[in-house]
Amino acid sequence: MSHTSPATYLVWSIISCVLFAFLVFHMWSFDRFKCLKWNNGPYSGAFKRVMTYSYLLSVPLIMTYAIGFTIIKYQQGFIEFKGAIIPKPAAMWPESARRAIFPLMLTFTVAWSMEMITHLEELCFWLFLVNSGSVQQNWFHSWYFRTWIFGSTLAIIYMPLLTILTRADPVKCEAYTFLAGSLGSLSLTLWFTPILWAFPAFLASLKSEGVDTATIVRLTKFHELNLIRIIFRFIFVVPFVVLGVDGVRPHSHINESMLWTDFLTMIAAFGCCISSAMTLVIFFPRSVEGEIAAKDARREQKRLQAGGRMAAPEHQRYSVVESQYEYPDDAGKASDPFSFPPGPAAPQAAYKEWDTIESGTRLPAMRPNRRRGGDLEMGGIDPVEPSRSDLSRNPSGKLNPLVHNFRSPIDLYNGEQPPTQRAFVRR
Repeated sequence: MSHTSPATYLVWSIISCVLFAFLVFHMWSFDRFKCLKWNNGPYSGAFKRVMTYSYLLSVPLIMTYAIGFTIIKYQQGFIEFKGAIIPKPAAMWPESARRAIFPLMLTFTVAWSMEMITHLEELCFWLFLVNSGSVQQNWFHSWYFRTWIFGSTLAIIYMPLLTILTRADPVKCEAYTFLAGSLGSLSLTLWFTPILWAFPAFLASLKSEGVDTATIVRLTKFHELNLIRIIFRFIFVVPFVVLGVDGVRPHSHINESMLWTDFLTMIAAFGCCISSAMTLVIFFPRSVEGEIAAKDARREQKRLQAGGRMAAPEHQRYSVVESQYEYPDDAGKASDPFSFPPGPAAPQAAYKEWDTIESGTRLPAMRPNRRRGGDLEMGGIDPVEPSRSDLSRNPSGKLNPLVHNFRSPIDLYNGEQPPTQRAFVRR
């Protein structure tokens, strides 16, 4: 802040604004901002709310910090000092600009604390996922979760507190804030590298256990994203470690060179924003297939409304299931008024068995078409979630059930994915 040029914070402002624009676009494409609601479905517990809001709030806070100092630095400009042109020191700023230093630094430290909360949760979660077996199934009862709670509380306290205690000297405040934050983030990043090293062997063990290909592909994608993200996190924290260590020493060498301060701060900006963007993709993974299906459903609804035709009748909503069976020629009619729509006897028996099955081989759950307000939600087949009895009969029962149904590090419900609704639930 004191030694860098205005162009440095201009780079931070541009990249952080690009990150914020990507966040808005991704959230809109993900679920039309529904994940930002306080009560987003029956499984929006305190953990998911903390993780969602702590990460999403850190992005606009970083953007506020960067834009604020960009405005101040360009207003103050440069001065001549001992035959060299340097950015005007903070001690020579007018009173209005000096009063803005502490709020902006506090904004940055709060954002950095939230980043560390996010990184610590990912570290603890991936350690839990790799090391837990079928006996330890609940993330919220594990010591990994307790470690995250303790570390998050420490991060949200010590970073702002350090900035508050050193606010009298802006240069000292900046140096100690950068050093404390970068050392904390560097330690989390270093602890994450063993997971990246062990994850290929973990994927190989999943294949040997007979885990389905879709799960292997999904976890492989997350592993590659984490690998790239860790590289950019090193690019983010290492420059701040160098600047922080040099800043707390009696004689600064790197901070007195505008070339090195600008270079290190600019590459740190790229590392911070790119790693944050990849965290967004990992926390809120988009399903392009589901998005295309939703668009097709809305387009079909508009076409039906424009043509003056009603939606498909009730007995046609189960054509997906009926097409999977062969009908005998002497098929009869169903007599139960609460059974499925009239049709051949063979499908009717299959429907009842599908709906009431509680043990044995688990069949996929069918979802009928439903009208949601002005939209038409298309039905389909829910993926089969392995029960405990299934896992005990299957070699993959040695693994945590969370492995089979993993979607996101924050989309958890008592250590597992939300249970699948029963098939053919009628409105």
